[in-house]
This record gives sequence, structure tokens and C-alpha cells, in this order.
Amino acid sequence: MAVEWTGSSPELLIPLDRESAEPLGSQLESWFRDAVRGGRLRPGERLPSTRELARSLGVSRGLVVQCFDQLHAEGYLVARAGSVTRVATTTRPAAPPVPAQAPPPPRPAVDFVPAVPELTSFPRQDWIWALGEAIRNAPSAALGYTEPAGMLRLREVLAGYLNRVRGAVADPGRMVTCTGFAQGLVLTLQALAGRGVTRVGFEDPGYEETGVLAAAAAGVEVVPVPVDEHGVVVRAVAATGAQALVLTPAHQWPTGVLLSPARRHALASWAEDTGGWIVEDDYDAEFRYDHAPIGAVQGLAPERVILIGTVSKSLAPALRIGWLVCPVDLVEAIGELKTMADRGSPALDQLGLARLIESGRFDRHLRLMRKIYLARRNALVEALDEYAPGVQVSGLAAGFHAVAHLPPGLSETAVIAAAAARDVGFYGMSVQRSTGAEEPAQLVLGFGTLGERAIRTGIASVSTILAG
Repeated sequence: MAVEWTGSSPELLIPLDRESAEPLGSQLESWFRDAVRGGRLRPGERLPSTRELARSLGVSRGLVVQCFDQLHAEGYLVARAGSVTRVATTTRPAAPPVPAQAPPPPRPAVDFVPAVPELTSFPRQDWIWALGEAIRNAPSAALGYTEPAGMLRLREVLAGYLNRVRGAVADPGRMVTCTGFAQGLVLTLQALAGRGVTRVGFEDPGYEETGVLAAAAAGVEVVPVPVDEHGVVVRAVAATGAQALVLTPAHQWPTGVLLSPARRHALASWAEDTGGWIVEDDYDAEFRYDHAPIGAVQGLAPERVILIGTVSKSLAPALRIGWLVCPVDLVEAIGELKTMADRGSPALDQLGLARLIESGRFDRHLRLMRKIYLARRNALVEALDEYAPGVQVSGLAAGFHAVAHLPPGLSETAVIAAAAARDVGFYGMSVQRSTGAEEPAQLVLGFGTLGERAIRTGIASVSTILAG
């Protein structure tokens, strides 16, 4: 309850710094705002008259009147003709300050973090050129609210690229741009939920956190589907009761296995026969080393597969550019969901990517990165052969991570902790398993951010740990 002063005007202790560069009126307004928000002046409390306050502060009455008028306009004070000025009863104390977040722990000196590309090789000058070209040539309409499905030019260029490089069945009319894989997955699952899908299978091991969050946003249930040396186990899909399956057939995350041709056809048949859906994450298919690239599963069943691709691995995650190649009868629903989500991705960035691809500079960058990643993959294999011959490695045919199989008797948790003590970052397979099981003991070793010398140094420094 506010104190109700009687008699003469109440007094206020308001310090004003006449040597400050801040004007006195601004100081006075700031004091009142802070006093109201901090609770020193309570809702409904009476204030001195402008004449009395001006006299006590030694300032002009006009300055105080101007201050009160401003605070009244902002809702801090109320006044009626012939009545005193009071603190507004609708004001609330300021929310307590948010505690400062602790800075993230420093990264290890040698960090085998997976799923992160080589960012120092991002083609900055080519990207600046492509954006400049896009801005110079963009029609004025491109600066307004554009089609939420994405800029037609990018969809045309991507369709040609995906048909040529990934063996997809793509055309601009069945494509929707998105801000990376996470949004693409959420939009897809929401559209499928609208078609009655309630249970979605995810590869196990797989990207548990991303899948769970996307499924929660769409209101569908997640069920794990096992993966073996030939990829996802197709016969297990039916056993789970899943109506849709999210998978990474070109380079399974995180085991690195390639979905076999027989299982590709079996999956396409499952979707056609049951009315099921396949969500294909084409996350690092550009980087294959030991054999020719494998086409997308979407090419086998374009009306049952939603293909999601991005430039997060090929260029950089910060660009936040992705795309969906949709079955014809889903593209409208996904486009509407995209409209509701954000009215479309940034248009100029889309035009810049289109220019980068059609100029040939994107392909040139990919050729460079294949050489870099291949050299780093070979350095990892050679370092393990020399310093930890008991560790077997798999998943090497593509991408920029590999799976290290620890010798019997070694604990995943213990190895990770011991390596951290030597300033080497290792990451376990257990966090990618739905059960969290540590057996078999495996490490997911990323080499996207590490040079060849750092890879060798890191493995050498933990050789005794990996030997058991």
C-alpha cells in the first residue's frame, strides 16, 4: 500500500549531477523510472507538485513539467486536472536481472568434434561476389514479401543440381526452401502429422536430440529403428508400427554405413505398399572418396520420399539455407506451414546461393573440400595405425567423421575422460543410442575442423589411453 502523505508536498531525495554531460531533464526522468521500477516509489504514491519539486531541486519549473509530461506519456505517472500527480497503479517493479551466463568451457587443444565442417575454408570472396551479383540483379519485387516456398531462381538451380548430382526427381514446383535441416524436419513432421501420422521411426543410433525436439514440435511419437552394417533394418520398421521413417542413407549418422541397394529398394517398396513416408536427410552426400556418389532414395519413390538438403556441411551452418523436395501432394501443406513459421527464408541469400551454384564456384569449392577431407581422413587412419593399432575404424567412405571401435576392456566414458585430461576432445557413440548403452564401446571422431598435423598430434598424445 502506498503511503498517503498529508499536509505539504512530500519530499524526494533526487541527486542531480550538474557536472555530468547528461542533461538535467534526462537525469530526472531516469531517476523516476528507476524509482518506480525498483519499488522506491510505489503504485498510487503521491508526488510533489511541479512547483515544489523545481524549488527543491533548484531547476526551472518548465523542466519538471516537461519531465512529468514525458513520464505520464510512458505510463509511469498519472494526473488529473485539479489533482496531485501520482505513480500509476498499473506500473510493476522491474523483473529481476537475468544472471550472467557462464562462458562455455574452452575447447580442447585437439578437438575431434563430429558434424562440424571446415569453416576456415569457407569461400568468403566467392560468397561476397555471389551476394553482390544477387543484389545488383535482383528485381525490386525480390526485396518485398516473396513466395514462402522460396525464390524461384534458387529452386530452379537446385532442381537442376539435385537431378544432375543426386539422381533426384526434382522440379521447382515440388520444392520448398527452409532455414536448415532442423526447420525442414519440423515442417515435414508437422505436414505428416496433418496426414494422420502419429509414430515416426528414427535410426538408432542416430540424432536423438534433433529428432526428439522435432517430433515434439509436430506432436508425433519417436520410435527407434536399429541400424546394422547395411544400414537401417527395414524389417524392423514394420515391427515398430512407424508410419514414417527418418534416415541418412548416403552416410548414416553416426555409424557412417551406406544403405545397401537391396535395402533401398526394400524401403521404397515398404513406403509404396503401406502408404508410409520416408524422410531422407542428405546431409553430407557431396563428400565421397572410395567410390562414386550414390543417388538419393528419393529418386526411387519420389511420391513417398521427402528429401531434405542444406549447405550446412558443404558451405557453413551459419548460412541457414536448406531445401525440401516434396511429394506433389505434400508440397502445398509444407509451403503453408513455412508461411506460418516465418513467411519465407531471406531472399537475397537464396539468390546468392543460386548464383554461386550456377557460376560453377560451388562445385569448385566442393572439389577443394573433398581433397582436404580425404587428406585428413587418411591422416586419421595412418595415425591410428601407428599409435593405436588395436583400434579399428569404420565409416570412412564419406563425410568428415569416422567411428573408432575401442579394444575389449576399454570403457567409452573412461577413454573420453582420460583424453580430456590430455586436452584432446573425444565423443562417444553412447549419446547417439536411444538406450545410452556404452557397449560396444565406440568413439565418433570428427576431422572436419582439424588439420593433418593436429590429427596426428592428438592421436599420438592419447596412444597409451587407446592401447588400454
